[in-house]
Amino acid sequence: MPLSEQEQRLLEEMERSLYQNDSDFVARVTRRQGRPSYTSITLGVLGALAGVAIVIVGLVLRQPLIGILGFVVMLAGVLFALRPGMRAPKAKAKTPRASGSSSGGPSRPSTGGSGSFMDRMNDRWDKRNDQS
Repeated sequence: MPLSEQEQRLLEEMERSLYQNDSDFVARVTRRQGRPSYTSITLGVLGALAGVAIVIVGLVLRQPLIGILGFVVMLAGVLFALRPGMRAPKAKAKTPRASGSSSGGPSRPSTGGSGSFMDRMNDRWDKRNDQS
């Protein structure tokens, strides 16, 4: 079901507000969607293959502890291959948001809480419902 024009405008306004008010969160989320780390993938696949080999050795020798160890090595290799690439953190510049003056909006104290964005969205929603 497609969104109405009013819903699309509301969604775009919420997105703009997110980019303006929570730029640190947006930067963290978009940073994780970069290119995969091929080194991690290669090492993880090699670790998983080594784990499979250890499991097979454990089966041949009929030693369950070796098989369990092989499974743990295999699982660790897969998890290592799937983890996001670790990049050096970039130097962050001070934002004017910290001083209380945001981009053209009304001046309000910065709470720093994780629910402040949702609180503002809920307040806006309530005001719109009261007006109609």
